[in-house]
Amino acid sequence: MRKIFITFFSLLMIFSTAYGQKKKKNNPLDNAAIAYLDKSFGTYDKLQKLIWSHPELGFLETQSSGDHQRHLKENGFTVEANLAGMPTAYVATYGSGSPVIGILAEFDALPGLSQDTVPYRKPLVEGGNGHACGHNVFGVASIAGAVAIKEWLQANNHAGTIKVFGAPAEEGGGGKVYMVREGLFKGVDIVLDWHPATGNGVSVGTGTAILMVDYVFRGVAAHAAGSPDKGRSALDGVEAFNYMVNLLREHVPISSRIHYVIVNGGEAPNVVPNYAKVSYYIRSPKRDVLKQLVEWVGQAAEGAAKGTQTTVESEIVAGFYELLGNRTLSELVQSKLETVGGVKYDERELAFAKEIVKGLNEHDSILKQVETVIPLAEEKPSWGGGSTDVGDVSWNVPTVSFGTATFVPGSAGHSWQNVASGGSTIGTKSLINAAKVFSLTAIELYTNPQLVSEAKDEFESRRGKDFKYEPLLGDRAPALDYRVKK
Repeated sequence: MRKIFITFFSLLMIFSTAYGQKKKKNNPLDNAAIAYLDKSFGTYDKLQKLIWSHPELGFLETQSSGDHQRHLKENGFTVEANLAGMPTAYVATYGSGSPVIGILAEFDALPGLSQDTVPYRKPLVEGGNGHACGHNVFGVASIAGAVAIKEWLQANNHAGTIKVFGAPAEEGGGGKVYMVREGLFKGVDIVLDWHPATGNGVSVGTGTAILMVDYVFRGVAAHAAGSPDKGRSALDGVEAFNYMVNLLREHVPISSRIHYVIVNGGEAPNVVPNYAKVSYYIRSPKRDVLKQLVEWVGQAAEGAAKGTQTTVESEIVAGFYELLGNRTLSELVQSKLETVGGVKYDERELAFAKEIVKGLNEHDSILKQVETVIPLAEEKPSWGGGSTDVGDVSWNVPTVSFGTATFVPGSAGHSWQNVASGGSTIGTKSLINAAKVFSLTAIELYTNPQLVSEAKDEFESRRGKDFKYEPLLGDRAPALDYRVKK
């Protein structure tokens, strides 16, 4: 009997060990990439907070870009910098062979949104910059994911190339457009992108194509009281122009967006302004409609100049395509997001988030959405919204985008609340999750080349055989000083 029991127990142990090994083998989170990220929270918490604490505007991100490059070099990547006419642009590469997977990284901040990591308004520098779009977290997640993928390639001696595209000035400067135009994405098979969000999900919207245009009016200076008849006001030209644009809003498609700010309206009330400048953002979900709108707005500018006996000149500062989706890649990333799961707050983070929610007049129950993954939605035509230079990338390489819960739910985009949460451990948890999604997605693409082929076939079908890429900003050089106050 004892012999039978021992034999039975031995067989049970063998079965349990084999089952455990099989279970471990089938666990998608049991690999070198995830193991690296699980032990690197402190590394990337420190790095994202370093970039958060030194927020730099578009094309001026010398320290932030340098922090990216330094970390990638230390982890075995070859880095090329100062690309496509942009000193802070870089491409970091590791590995060899196909497929070549690219990851987008951003690092520019926004003006006027300085904020401490507290749940109430407290600028660190009055009027200073702040990472209200979470690009401190964005870029660090991208390089963390790339390094984790490198760890997997190395541990498995697997063929494949990973590239990080450090793209400056997403907030209006359009760094990726110049990188595309320069041919830096040629030879890349798939591009993975993400963005900090208030929840966890795959992006399926197309957003809007955009043209950013500056209009400069020139007139004749004169004493505004002593000899106003001798003057011709450039500011009058701007105001007449803005008035006409506000009238034409009634007659543009409801999904279009037009907004402006007067950058320079003169120097003193008693001097008729001989110079005035207004900056416009003109958006539409379709590029062909956008071009018609820009032409109409331009006609309004010319009419305003004639009516005020001034002159007007326009300059395209930047322009982005709308996004081109890829369902094959969306479904792949959705599965990886569901594997990784949502963000889990600890007690301190939860107390912080509740204070943010309280200030937004929301209910605490809204915080549950950070722990869950939104089901993959069907693609629908865009009815407006924001724009991104990722659009140009998506029309040149199959691209997919997703978000993880970096910001407290209920927070508005480009808000001080986003700066506060993004610079905390909430932001770090979000970026680690994003890096894990990058890793699992890349591993699947490296080990399943059929998926790469399917994504490419869909990409070619969607953009059409006659498609020819022509950047909306033409052949202009990067507007490296667009954030410099003059």
